[in-house]
Amino acid sequence: MKTVLTTLTSISVLTACQQGGENPAVAEADTTSWPTSLNVVGDGFPNPGDACRKIGETEATVNYLDDSATLAGCLSADDAAKLGGAIVGTVDGVTLVSVPMSAAKPGDGDGQGDAKVAGTDYNATAQVKCSGYKGAGSGMCDAGVVRNTETGTYVDVTLKDGTKRTILFDKSGKFLSFSTAEADGTAAMKIGSTRDGDTTIATLGSERYEIPDVFVIGD
Repeated sequence: MKTVLTTLTSISVLTACQQGGENPAVAEADTTSWPTSLNVVGDGFPNPGDACRKIGETEATVNYLDDSATLAGCLSADDAAKLGGAIVGTVDGVTLVSVPMSAAKPGDGDGQGDAKVAGTDYNATAQVKCSGYKGAGSGMCDAGVVRNTETGTYVDVTLKDGTKRTILFDKSGKFLSFSTAEADGTAAMKIGSTRDGDTTIATLGSERYEIPDVFVIGD
């Protein structure tokens, strides 16, 4: 009888270990998962692999979006503080931070050229409102702007599948056109624009992009 009890006890301990003692990674993943209430964009912010993420527009975040800043989310308050922006709220345990598009650097506005976002050719990066690409609804797309070129300014908008749309503006910030090509069919699409306050709404076929003046022209 003693031998039987010892065997049963050993089996019980082994079973407990198999059920709950060998899955710390799963438990950790559960605590670091992003809530479905947020539209999480990319694999790190401000750089790939970083702990925080860009956050797009949803019902939970619409009041936190700002045309002159990027909305970021962090699972840790410490990570949020490191971004250097303004903490604007918390949604389902995620701390939301409004991060200015680009920080002013020595030389801005002194005739020596606009500052560049580190590691890019852009003078500023942000998310802009976009819709219509392959039937997509309204959302937010990553964008970068290059200002004061010989012909004016252009904005690159990166779509969900990596496709880019380049929107052209003259030196005063007025919309000119899109960069199009026959190869991808964009040359046949109708191009247009309207104004809504201080924002240009540029359209390419059924696609729509909302570009704030401050992003095109700068501070």
